Amino acid sequence: MVLPEWSITVIGLIAAACTTGAFVPQVLRVWRLKSAKEISFTAFLAFSIGTFTWLVYGLLIQSLPVILANAVTLVLSLTMVGMKWHYDRTAGRSDAATLRS
Repeated sequence: MVLPEWSITVIGLIAAACTTGAFVPQVLRVWRLKSAKEISFTAFLAFSIGTFTWLVYGLLIQSLPVILANAVTLVLSLTMVGMKWHYDRTAGRSDAATLRS
């Protein structure tokens, strides 16, 4: 599949904006709280979308470094999203159990 050069560049710009922008709120929050205890689900979800887009971009331009880096990063970021979802649900259950006792 051949796409116009400008559309490949647009995909790269979207990826860069998502992945870079996703960390700004999280960095500010951690800096203000002086703790990384709370992770923003939304930030990591946006980061995962951006990383996926970078992976697509790497595939389109056939760049092995971009493909490998973003494939690994996507797995790690989706793992973080999954853990955040899981631990938030687990904490919600233990909070409810505490309230009942």
